Amino acid sequence: MNETLINGVPAASLPITDRAIHYGDGLFETLALRRGRIEFWEEHMERLSRGCKAMGFPAPDLAVLADEAARLKEGTEEGILKIILSRGSGSRGYRPPEHPIPCRILALYPWPDWPDGYATQGIEARVCTTPLGCNPRLARIKHLNRLEQVLARNEWQDPAIAEGVMLDDGGRLVEGTMSNLFLVQDERLLTPDLSRCGVAGIMRQKVMESAQRLGIDCDVVPLGLRDLENAEAAFFTNSLIGIWPIRRIEGKEFTVPQEMISKIQMDIEHIRSSCSS
Repeated sequence: MNETLINGVPAASLPITDRAIHYGDGLFETLALRRGRIEFWEEHMERLSRGCKAMGFPAPDLAVLADEAARLKEGTEEGILKIILSRGSGSRGYRPPEHPIPCRILALYPWPDWPDGYATQGIEARVCTTPLGCNPRLARIKHLNRLEQVLARNEWQDPAIAEGVMLDDGGRLVEGTMSNLFLVQDERLLTPDLSRCGVAGIMRQKVMESAQRLGIDCDVVPLGLRDLENAEAAFFTNSLIGIWPIRRIEGKEFTVPQEMISKIQMDIEHIRSSCSS
């Protein structure tokens, strides 16, 4: 598979002057393609547009992006669509061009070969030592600078560990290396506050909306390692994995809250089937 469009044209390389290469000056979205349909397109595009505003460069024409995505996925039933939007080319130095011409990159990848048991029986995770730096201006968006996640993911090579929890430089829980984090305590959901750093995931949003519909209390609060240690259960979310319960982390065994997760998954599946494109 691994097909790529750059500004609507099949290509496999960028100009060396592109600011994504020099500074990570851009944004990205990772979307699930299932049954030939792209899931939660509108939500991903809203976050992409919000990120453009935060980064200070023009948002793309969403109709053009939709057309390019449709062309790229044609004939494919299952896969991953990654959209990268860079500020485009510029001269040397940090100062952005006064009138940037953003560059659109759309790439299609095969679906990952994750074990089915991750979603039903849970995963083993670890706590990463690499901290996330706090910058409220960049919080919640998916900018291209993922060096902290790269360093965190490089902390382990054990294939039995599927994900790692990341904390900020003040020791507060934030997210996984590629996911958002939820704790379960007294039949309530708790998820870390992302106002200082972290990515506001689309599936995180969907889980919170689902909890509200199902009458499950869900609070966004500052959380620390003690909260993780005292939680009855915990799980990771993102647009590709859906929900992965944590079965074990740093020697602590968790109960997999299968009944709660099943209700949320069924509710999200109903929304997914009506909102995919």
